[in-house]
Amino acid sequence: MAYRITLIPGDGTGPELTAATKKVIEATVVEIEWEIEHAGVDVMAEQGTPLPDPVLASIRRNKVALKGPITTPIGT
Repeated sequence: MAYRITLIPGDGTGPELTAATKKVIEATVVEIEWEIEHAGVDVMAEQGTPLPDPVLASIRRNKVALKGPITTPIGT
């Protein structure tokens, strides 16, 4: 049985850090299905919020998320 995990790569150094963390987790040989979602300042520019509803829905559905660092826009 595979575990389903929401993966939010983040922005800035986030994608590099989450890629390395993902490799470490995958080395455990535990079967994981990654559900990739995006959040952060780039997403806010496109969707008006740094944390869109589909991201929250994915986290609620999977109960587990791996999130890389994201820039939090001032005032949010």
